[in-house]
Amino acid sequence: MAEIPFIYTDNFSYGKAERQSRLVTRVTADNPGPFTYTGTGVYIIGTKDVAIIDPGPITPAHTMALDNALTGKTLTHILLTHHHGDHSPMATPLAKKYGCKIYGCPPTDTATDGADVKLDAGDDLTFAPDIIIKDGDVFTGTGWTLRTVHTPGHTSNHMCFALVEENTLFSGDHIMGWATSVVIPPGGHMGDYLASLRKVERQNYGIIRPTHGAAITEVAPFVQAYIAHRLEREEQVLSALKDGHETIMDIVTHIYADIDKRLYPAAAMSVWSHLIHLCENERAGCAGNMTLSGHYKPFYQI
Repeated sequence: MAEIPFIYTDNFSYGKAERQSRLVTRVTADNPGPFTYTGTGVYIIGTKDVAIIDPGPITPAHTMALDNALTGKTLTHILLTHHHGDHSPMATPLAKKYGCKIYGCPPTDTATDGADVKLDAGDDLTFAPDIIIKDGDVFTGTGWTLRTVHTPGHTSNHMCFALVEENTLFSGDHIMGWATSVVIPPGGHMGDYLASLRKVERQNYGIIRPTHGAAITEVAPFVQAYIAHRLEREEQVLSALKDGHETIMDIVTHIYADIDKRLYPAAAMSVWSHLIHLCENERAGCAGNMTLSGHYKPFYQI
């Protein structure tokens, strides 16, 4: 497999507003876990009138930390990368408290086929942006400009935000420094995800700041390795099919033998997404519907 130069060290303290650059401050929420790593990194953009990207979960400590971080500032925008429960729940109470709008893109589909595969973060069922955003929208404040970059794949509605003044991309869960991102059908789509990665690669950002974990400063080689890893993983899935592994969980235990078993549900989603992509490209097939419980084979065996 392509070796991704993951970054496992990150200097931070829970509950503190920590300056990352001239225009960027981060508050790390107290929600560490196998899918959130050290917790949700909430980014505050600007120094006077400010925007927040992904305000995170609702906990007493995190509520206090954000209130302290916003003291003396005017919150003008709450921007959401997507609708998962570690990113967006705080948006509504924060907007009510500070009198601002929530900006985001609704998901096109959050349903699964009913199989018992769950993710810890899960969907935020209260997700309801006041203003729907699209690719290329621009938001401004004193000294800062943010531009939306639609990056479907992890979810259909995933948005990154580019800080023009610092050539920085806030990547949400699209690209993470500590792990690969899970792609969750049917809202998530592997073909879209690969296209979105290549889109980010073309835009030549100087730094990527994911919602979870440390910043990525060697952007080009990191994104290239991320893409190569996905393509190689897809070949592994196809090889597993050729070896007679027909079900998703059989493939997961075969090719993800070295990961934390708590991540198997996420791995199952990624394998499912790879299988759908392989079927769409007539490299694999499924006798019935392409579900989590389906039986898959190489295309020539269907």
